[in-house]
Amino acid sequence: MQKLLLSIVTLSALTTAAHAQDVAAGQTGFALCGVCHAVGEGAANKLGPILNGLEGRQSGSVAGYDYSPAIKSANITWSEATFKDFMANPSAKVPGTKMVITVSDATAAANLWAYLKQFGADGKIK
Repeated sequence: MQKLLLSIVTLSALTTAAHAQDVAAGQTGFALCGVCHAVGEGAANKLGPILNGLEGRQSGSVAGYDYSPAIKSANITWSEATFKDFMANPSAKVPGTKMVITVSDATAAANLWAYLKQFGADGKIK
């Protein structure tokens, strides 16, 4: 019984560490995204819209950002799956989008999502 409990605690610690590494890797990966997008408290639209509160948000819905007609009508609700699908090839997923950067590596996209989803609509970490 003691060995089972120790195994569960160890597995839990490893899972928590792996999640933290994903967020850290996503933050590092966001450096490229940060040229066009902002996230966090005080974020403002740049060449691309702010990414605060991305999880569950409808595509083309950030106030004050001039979206392409394609992304406005794409009807995407952002989730990990839709984000990874879009980022793999944005212009194939939404022809006419302004988005030109791709993240085709699934691990990199998952790490980026882990980083972004922690920000609420107000830019604070949930």
